[in-house]
This record gives sequence, structure tokens and C-alpha cells, in this order.
Amino acid sequence: MKEPVLVILAAGMGSRFGGLKQITPVDDSGHSIIDFSLFDAYRAGFRKVAFIIKHAIDSDFRARVGTRAEKYFEVSYVYQELDSLPTGYTLPAGREKPWGTGHAVACCKGIVDGPFAVINADDFYGRTAYEALYDFLISDKASNEHAMVAYELRNTVTENGYVSRGICSVENGLLTDVVERTHIEKSGDDAVYSENGKSFPLSGSLPVSMNCWAFGVSMLDELAKRFPSWLDDALITNPLKGEYFLPSVANAVISEGLGTVSILNCREKWHGVTYREDLPLLVDSIKKMREDGIYPEALLE
Repeated sequence: MKEPVLVILAAGMGSRFGGLKQITPVDDSGHSIIDFSLFDAYRAGFRKVAFIIKHAIDSDFRARVGTRAEKYFEVSYVYQELDSLPTGYTLPAGREKPWGTGHAVACCKGIVDGPFAVINADDFYGRTAYEALYDFLISDKASNEHAMVAYELRNTVTENGYVSRGICSVENGLLTDVVERTHIEKSGDDAVYSENGKSFPLSGSLPVSMNCWAFGVSMLDELAKRFPSWLDDALITNPLKGEYFLPSVANAVISEGLGTVSILNCREKWHGVTYREDLPLLVDSIKKMREDGIYPEALLE
């Protein structure tokens, strides 16, 4: 069995955050969220990493993150660019937004050739999430048996604005559907989402997707083969803003009986920097985790 690869989505620029949050320091030593993710991944057993980035941030990213990672991992760099399109397709005039998480992971085809995990660069998932991903990927699974680490919604919202989350439906430990809600706000221990001018309550205990996945290699084929038909529609209906979402492809695989997605439950609390105002809270949380002995002062140096 091939060694699993940790794929890190780091190409987004973070428009609401206002900067390169992928490499923003979150402690006094200059570590970014990615440094903590790599530390947790290494402790869990991962030894291969593929960073998905843009050419525009290549030198900064390598200097701040890649050089250190290469001391501990076999590192690959994958570039998600707007013109990374199938043969015969051209970039629509005025398009500036990336094509989405599904497109980003599809760019790994030909570089990643075995089971792999997927995480966001700007989400702090917690140690046990990586253990769950790695343990699943090294188990004896078919290439179309996948998994997703599910968080409780109440552990993934911010006090500083709205977030997007994939609300999950689960039966017998298997994911049956993910519905992307793009405007969720905290409401006490629960949440509400807004759509078309109306608000709807959401239980804080609902399982949600944070783009923390474990995939068999067949998912790369699914992502690549479905992208052209998605493009055919998007180039007509939403050429400047349409996004090819990873959960949408997972939904299609499930509904068509082409694979399964097991749910790996996680009690960790999400930490992230969706907004600039989230940063001090994250810094304080990391300081507390260090005081509790969860993280040492030195990570992977």
C-alpha cells in the first residue's frame, strides 16, 4: 500500500481576512496555522505532503512554510491557476476567482497517486483529526472508500461574522449528503443560516464538513472526469463566480453508488481566521494549549 499524502489547500488569498492568512504568524515564534497542522500530521504518521498554491505566492510560501516542511516530509507543490483548464476550454474574460476546492484537488492528478487526505491551510483542526485521517487511510480500504472528519457546528462558528459550512446528513455512520450553507452565524450555542432574505435555525450539534477528508485514489479520477461537464454549465450560468466544490463531487459519488464516505466524528474545537478579528482569539487559544501541554514551544523546526 502506498504511503498516504496530506494535501493542503493553500491557494486561496482570503478576501475577507485581508491578506495571506495561510502564512500569517499565530504565535511569537512566527508559526502559521500550517506549521501546527504539519506538526499534528507528523505526529499522526504522515510523511508526504502536497501543497496546493498559486505561482504568485510561491516564493513567500516556500520561504515561510515549505523549507521547514521539507526537513520532515516528502513535499510536492501543486499549482492551482485560473487557466488550469481541460483541453479546449479558455478562461472567461474578467474571471478572478479560483475555480473552487474540487478544481484544486483535481490539479493533484498525476502528482498524488495513492490515498490522500485533504485539509484547508487556514483551519486549525486539532491533533485527533489527523490521527483519524491517517488511521483510516492506512487501513485496508478499496479505492472508492472515503471518509470525512465531521465537527459539531457549534465548534466551528466565529463571533466575528458569517461562515460557510457543509451541513451533513448521516445514516449508519455513512455520509449521505452535504449541503453547503454560505451564510451561517452563531446564535448562542446554536446557529442560524440566511438564504434569500430569510433566516433558519440550525442545531449546534449538527455535523458539518470543514474540508477535512480522507480519499481513496479513485476520487482524483472522479474530480477530473466531472470537471468538464461542470464547466460547460458554469461558463454559461456563472462564468465569473461559479465554484467546483469538493463536497458536491463527494455527493455525486455517493448518490450514484460509486463510493462511500464514512464519518469520522471529531470533538475538537475548530480554530481559524476567517476574519482579521479572529486572529487574537486563535493566538490566545494556542497559548492555552501550550500551557496545557498539547503543543511544545518548538514544532517542526
